[in-house]
Amino acid sequence: MMMFLRPLKNRLFLVFSQVARWGSQPGDDEHTRLNKALIVGASVLFIPAGWVWAAGYFGLGLPLAGALPLSASFILLVSLLYYLRTHRYSFLLWVALTQTLFMPAALSIALGGFVNSGLVILWSALAPFAALILEDLRSALGWFVAFLAVIGFSAWLQPQLPYIRPLPESLVMLSFVMNLGNAFVITFITAAYFVAQKEIFKARSEALLLNILPPEIAEILKEKPRHIAQTYPQASVLFADIVNFTPLSASLSAGEVVDMLNDIFSAFDVITKKHGLEKIKTIGDCYMAAAGVPRPRADHAEALASAALEMQAYMRTHTFYGRSLQIRAGIHSGEVVAGVIGRDKFIYDLWGDTVNTASRMESHGLPDTIQVTAQTASLLPASFHLKRRGVVRVKGKGAVEVHFLTGKSSPENL
Repeated sequence: MMMFLRPLKNRLFLVFSQVARWGSQPGDDEHTRLNKALIVGASVLFIPAGWVWAAGYFGLGLPLAGALPLSASFILLVSLLYYLRTHRYSFLLWVALTQTLFMPAALSIALGGFVNSGLVILWSALAPFAALILEDLRSALGWFVAFLAVIGFSAWLQPQLPYIRPLPESLVMLSFVMNLGNAFVITFITAAYFVAQKEIFKARSEALLLNILPPEIAEILKEKPRHIAQTYPQASVLFADIVNFTPLSASLSAGEVVDMLNDIFSAFDVITKKHGLEKIKTIGDCYMAAAGVPRPRADHAEALASAALEMQAYMRTHTFYGRSLQIRAGIHSGEVVAGVIGRDKFIYDLWGDTVNTASRMESHGLPDTIQVTAQTASLLPASFHLKRRGVVRVKGKGAVEVHFLTGKSSPENL
């Protein structure tokens, strides 16, 4: 039996999914497409359900009660066809919410009141709940006030109605169970929807924030947005620039340039993460990273030097649109100031002489080399291979002793 029902269930699900997409347009965003799928899918389900509902009341000899869901189904069907022709989503939504609000209330009156109808009026609560999901909060509040008004009017009108029990007692009891149960099910589903959406939004916000800021800084800003500036006495800063990128980019399309940079910098991101470094930013074709911020570490120079060698190796072993590329890298170690600037768009950045010197090491370096200052060289263990370049004149710094970082011995060779 289950083997027979499972394919049927899957087929019905596919049919419903296809029907729910009716009316969506190519330009719709994800939220709008979802809302349209929800209202169209709910309409397609309610139309035949209304026919069954009406047939039951007609069968019990209650023509007025039967006419209400039958009329509502017909109006909704016409509105759905009109929507599929015109794509006027707001009109279909208004019709669906209006019928959801007033039809159960009218049915309650036709059946003799709250008790005699088995509290069928509780279905009217779907209108504000649906508006809360499919529209904004202001609109949902309007529908909620309308729901309270309908409940109040029905309560005022009930004493005027003749005390009759048009439904058998067993059906009244069944209606109570179904309507009360559905009310709680609807409330739970709605609450679960908002909790799920909140969790999704929170996860996306966390991921986006952590793409911009280090986790420690993000936690501080989430607790209390404020100015952040910290001094780190010992840190290392890296700048890595793609050699001859400007003339190369002139020979490529815009899409190819972006794809190439994305491939290179994504690989650098993996290396940076592997060594526990902090990516600071990219500036055009230049990649900036640091070690020792915002998490102080004694091996900041060693970690950054290892990462630089891996970046260099990656560039040597990969081609991009048939071209071999090189980087020119520079590293310097010393005190830096780190902080967050910006009010609307945050950025975690570094300042100070150490940053400027690291930038000069890159710009005054040679293609396919990693140039480091004497301060950084003195912090590297013997496993790193250094070649003294000598003293170079650096703009704004004067004479600076520099070295080329050429490699690193593997542990077994030490």
